[in-house]
Amino acid sequence: MTEHLDHVARIQQAWARERPDLDVSPQGVIGRLHRLAGHLTEQLHVVYRRYGLGEGEFDVLATLRRAGEPFERAPGELAAFTMVTTGAMTKRIDRLERDGLVTRRPSTSDGRGRVVALTEAGRDLIDQAFAEHMRNERRLLDLLSPDEAAQLESLLATWLAGFETPRRS
Repeated sequence: MTEHLDHVARIQQAWARERPDLDVSPQGVIGRLHRLAGHLTEQLHVVYRRYGLGEGEFDVLATLRRAGEPFERAPGELAAFTMVTTGAMTKRIDRLERDGLVTRRPSTSDGRGRVVALTEAGRDLIDQAFAEHMRNERRLLDLLSPDEAAQLESLLATWLAGFETPRRS
C-alpha cells in the first residue's frame, strides 16, 4: 500500500529527483508551516467576516479591549502593538470610527496627540467576536491531541524566540 503524500512531500520528491545534490528536508517544516498558515488564516477570517471586520480591524479592537479600562491607546501605540505602519493604522481607525466602534479625542497628556478609544458598541462587538474567535481556534487546535498541541506550542515558542529575542553582542 502506498502512503498518501501531501503537497509538500510531492514537491520534495520532485526536487530530490531533479536536484539530488540539495538537501530539501527544510521544506518539510517550512513548506508545511507556510501552507498551514494559509489554511489557518482562511479559517480565522471566517469569524472576522461574520462580525463585519477584517483582520486589521479585529486586531485594533482586540488591542484596545485588552488594554483594560478605559480601553484606549494612542494611534502610535496601536501601530506598535499590531505591527502595522501608522498610515495603515489611520485607515483602520477611520473605518472603525465611521462604523461607531471607536472614537478619537485629543490626548490630555500631549496637546498634539490623539487617543483612540472603544465605544460601547465596539466593546460589545469585540467581546462577542473574540469569544467566537477563541472557540474557532480551539476547534482548529483540536485536530491535534492535547499532548501534540503542548509539544507544538513549546517548539514554536522556542523557534519564535530565536527571531524575536534581541541578540546580545
